[in-house]
Amino acid sequence: MLEQGDSVPAVALKDADGVDFTLDRYRGKPLVVYFYPKADTPGCTNEAKDFTVLAADYAAAGVRVVGISKDKPAKLKKFAEKYGLTVLLASDEPGAACEAFGTWVEKSLYGRKYMGIERATFLIGADGAILRVWPKVKVKGHAAQVLEAVQAL
Repeated sequence: MLEQGDSVPAVALKDADGVDFTLDRYRGKPLVVYFYPKADTPGCTNEAKDFTVLAADYAAAGVRVVGISKDKPAKLKKFAEKYGLTVLLASDEPGAACEAFGTWVEKSLYGRKYMGIERATFLIGADGAILRVWPKVKVKGHAAQVLEAVQAL
């Protein structure tokens, strides 16, 4: 997993409308990027809703929030519409961003091993360097915790 001081990799993503972009489009301002396993599942829904509730506070601090999963853009669009999400949701369907950030990991459920996205959040500085990493995120209170770190910049 990327660590504090590492540079953000240039990886291609798609937004919920299927438009290509890279995280470089936000260079010059701090950015929060969070990885989540799957849209419209309980933990991922709560996390996206929590970031959405605090979106105005993030915007006031000059920070954009981007949530990344391997879901298809169409699924992300339905997810955002269903819950009124205002954070930018990005599709990493091929998995290049997950690999580059180190969030594509072996997981275990009931003794069964499989590959999946580790829930993690990265606070990225205006220069593209990672300022802080939250690995193995627990959803409850996480968006507020990240906001505190953003406001301390």
